[in-house]
Amino acid sequence: MMPPALRRPSSTRPPAGLVRMRLVATGMLVAMAVTFLVARGLQPLHPAWGFVRAFAEAAMVGGLADWFAVTALFRHPMGLPIPHTAIIPRNKDRIGDQLAQFLRDYFLIPVVVARRMRRMDLASAAGRWLANPTAGSKRVTRGASRLSVEVLQALDQERLGGMVRGAMVTQVRTIELSPLLGRALEAAMTENRHQPVIDGALRWARTVLESNDSIVRAMVHDRAGAILRWTGLDETLANKIIDGLDKMLAEVAEQPAHPMRAKVEEALAGLAHDLQHNPEMRARVETLKLSLLENPAMQQWINGLWEQARHAMLRAARDPERLLAGKLGEMLRQLGQTLERDARLRTTINRFARRVAVGAAADYGDVIVGLVSETVRGWDAQTITQRLEHAVGKDLQFIRINGTLVGGLVGLGIHAVDVVL
Repeated sequence: MMPPALRRPSSTRPPAGLVRMRLVATGMLVAMAVTFLVARGLQPLHPAWGFVRAFAEAAMVGGLADWFAVTALFRHPMGLPIPHTAIIPRNKDRIGDQLAQFLRDYFLIPVVVARRMRRMDLASAAGRWLANPTAGSKRVTRGASRLSVEVLQALDQERLGGMVRGAMVTQVRTIELSPLLGRALEAAMTENRHQPVIDGALRWARTVLESNDSIVRAMVHDRAGAILRWTGLDETLANKIIDGLDKMLAEVAEQPAHPMRAKVEEALAGLAHDLQHNPEMRARVETLKLSLLENPAMQQWINGLWEQARHAMLRAARDPERLLAGKLGEMLRQLGQTLERDARLRTTINRFARRVAVGAAADYGDVIVGLVSETVRGWDAQTITQRLEHAVGKDLQFIRINGTLVGGLVGLGIHAVDVVL
């Protein structure tokens, strides 16, 4: 798709400076024509008018020739379909192809890209900006912020969200979770990081027991015999059971060497081993994983994750200064300081950036060339012609002025030589 600004002219009015230069060049041409006519009539009165006539005549010819040459670049002079005129609009597509090929031959060569990238120290520049982003250009920050917001809002959210969700689900499907969970549990037990989990589970169990003691009492009452209920011993038995369970949980929580805790750790160690090495356990975990992925609630949760991430990226992009003032900003500043200090890390990053750029030039050079060529072909010929003429037309009018003056001087010189001879 071509840039909107080049589909049709937003304004066909040339710049004021170009209009002035056109008037000057055309005025000089008209002045030379009038001077030629006057000098031709007065030449019999005095020989000096011959020099004026020769200057004006040659200047007029030179001005007309340069006017024709300048006009022929952009349009047919006087609307006449003269061959080899209107060069730019007639050859727009070929110019685009040649420009694209020029980029391919002289800029998108991997060797050239590697040489250019070797001179650039992207890691140092990134480190300086990350270490002190407020010292950098706020225009860059604001521009990047606006660009990020526009890109995020312009993307098809349904399609992009579906792609992200699909990628997440596909990635989870391809990963066998059971060995990962087993190794994670084994590592946690080795570093004794599972103890807080056990303590939390014990506190939760005591809370549940306290909140549901009426259920325990009802169970004991229902299962007790008529004699126990008649004598009221069922209530006493329920109290003993509840107190005993609560006391046992409290002792397990308070005593690291409690036998019950050892049993729990033994069960966890067995679970970690089975998750890694037991085919049946691994199959059950895999089946559970697939069932969860197919569950509508899980899919809705994944959708929510993507939406939260997208909104977070939009908030961050809209307010980059606030983002840089938070924890993420502190992490980025530490990264910048590390880049400034660590020469080996900078070398590694620069080498990686160079390889990425060279790989992109090698893999996508033809795509970029095709994009440039197709973009130029899609431009409106009239619009691009006017843009080019307005951009360089002022200098082209100087060519007309210089052609008028140089032509006049040449004519004057030829006339002088003719008089002398």
